Amino acid sequence: MLASKARPQIQRVLDPLGERLARSSVSPDAVTIVGTIGVTGAALGFFTRGVFFVGTLVITLFVFSDLLDGLIARARGISSRWGAFLDSTSDRVGDGAIFGSLILWYAGDGDSLPLCAAALICLVAGSITSYVKARAEGLGLRCDVGFAERGERLLIVLVAAGLYGLGVPYLLPAALWFLAGATVLTVTQRIIHVYRQYLRGVGEAGSAGKAVAAGVPSAEPAAGTQVR
Repeated sequence: MLASKARPQIQRVLDPLGERLARSSVSPDAVTIVGTIGVTGAALGFFTRGVFFVGTLVITLFVFSDLLDGLIARARGISSRWGAFLDSTSDRVGDGAIFGSLILWYAGDGDSLPLCAAALICLVAGSITSYVKARAEGLGLRCDVGFAERGERLLIVLVAAGLYGLGVPYLLPAALWFLAGATVLTVTQRIIHVYRQYLRGVGEAGSAGKAVAAGVPSAEPAAGTQVR
């Protein structure tokens, strides 16, 4: 979607920094972990206190590590299943911290149970969105559809939070309700997409073979993929 189309342009801007870091001793995994800690710490430290503009700036700074770790790995030719797994897992932690912080804010000083519920829907539905994709790809099915993938969700909530922190009224509440509906829609789209493939028999042979060989069903995405 929108964020996915913008990603190549952002990567071109960050390519020189990624290549410079690749020539250093910086580990892609370390960049991933530092970025996750930064996003989590900023969300819990700022959003839970209603400090949305500064919090958004700090979170956005660390979010770029989500691109840098991949650039460093590719520049060194060391992309791996472990790197993809760590990156996807770290994304879930960061997203959980952002929406979890909004839940805490609206359950406390933000004083709005409806918006607390909207943020909770965003958190739960966002996790299900990623799980559906991972599970489908582990069964040999494609699941690269959806109205609101992770990039779009992150972009909308951060822009809304930042502008809300500058005094633009109603923007963050409107964004949360929009994302709640859009994320539920995305889950529905992915489930329908997978079910249609199932009806066509796509991936059945490959899944059965893996299950027999391993003795258990697999939910592992292909090497080097990132779950969104």
